[in-house]
Amino acid sequence: MSIVSNSKYNHRVATKTIKLSRPDGSALGNTEVVVEQTKHKFLFGCAQFDAIPYVNNIYKDEEKERAEQRFEKFFSLFNYTTVPFYWGLYERIKGQPMINEAKKAAQWLASKGLLLKGHPLCWHTVTAPWLLDMTNEEILAAQMNRINRDVSEFKGLIDIWDAINEVVIMPVFDKYDNGITRICKELGRIKLVSKVFNEAKKANPGATLLINDFNTSESYAILLEGLIEAGVPIDAIGIQSHMHQGYWGVEKTLEVLERFSRFGIPLHFTENTLVSGQLIPPEIEDLNDFQVKEWPSTVEGEDRQAREVISHYTTLLANPKVESITWWDFADGAWLGAPSGFITVDNRVKPAYDELYKLVKDELWLKPTKYITDENGEIKVSGFFGDYEASCRGMKNGFTLDSSNETVKLII
Repeated sequence: MSIVSNSKYNHRVATKTIKLSRPDGSALGNTEVVVEQTKHKFLFGCAQFDAIPYVNNIYKDEEKERAEQRFEKFFSLFNYTTVPFYWGLYERIKGQPMINEAKKAAQWLASKGLLLKGHPLCWHTVTAPWLLDMTNEEILAAQMNRINRDVSEFKGLIDIWDAINEVVIMPVFDKYDNGITRICKELGRIKLVSKVFNEAKKANPGATLLINDFNTSESYAILLEGLIEAGVPIDAIGIQSHMHQGYWGVEKTLEVLERFSRFGIPLHFTENTLVSGQLIPPEIEDLNDFQVKEWPSTVEGEDRQAREVISHYTTLLANPKVESITWWDFADGAWLGAPSGFITVDNRVKPAYDELYKLVKDELWLKPTKYITDENGEIKVSGFFGDYEASCRGMKNGFTLDSSNETVKLII
């Protein structure tokens, strides 16, 4: 079934008049044109933690070969990726950030046609341990300097950022001491978030900044109300859905969408997982507490994962406020050792990948299609918002399908 005829996705579909003319301005009538889609506007994303070690030759031969096989499948499906900027790993030694290594990987990913997001600028977990040697005033100054440095350094290459991560729990986080919880406790959530966003906007006024959280309850919504009232420039609301304990189901997903759509701000589902093996028992409150030696993917689990992935994506796509969905991560074992990837550790492609590929590149994709222009040199093209290419008389011209009603004029 084509997306063009599926009413639940009409908010993501455009029909435009494409007018073809010769260089002298005369209409190119009664002429065959082949139109095909080249990119989605919707951000189909996935975390990408292999690029930095791969591009910087940190991987050994076997690791490098495995990564190359993964990249082939990765680039075939996704147009958007999240690049890690965890402060504790990015700047293990104060004053020695991995700017060059991260930039080299980011440039390579961008060269493959991917839009990039940095994750995260401020978070109490995996933060710099050397912050603990500072006063709260010094920690805040270091955090602001870090934001300014990295957002400025990557401007034009990475213009989307998870500005701050998991703020609901941040001031009461008690697993271990850390500098960011200290300053959040002193300043309060709203004041710290405001400082983080304002500093990032100062470094890159055109940046798209997200607040991101795994807490999808009313507590997050109440925090957002306070932040919006305080004038914090939130460009998108990040929502995590790590479903290691089982698929949310359509009903819960719709409840979450309703809760956060009311703000009128774009929604990004930033971290999505569904496991293809054993589910974490429901009594486990913190997923990090589930520790097992082996967590295999199973045939039954993979079939379940594939069905649930499609249900999750189609439910989110049907909501006009959702602008992106990012899977976390591409291969099994990346977080908690869970079989939550689209491929296994040994690079076997799972049914979930195949089914999502069919959705993105078949149902939601305009494959090469022949048209004949009328006497005015015009054709009407319908398709999912995104980039397209028209081929005619040995020439190719690109154009975009969007919500505007303007006729697209191409010179052939």
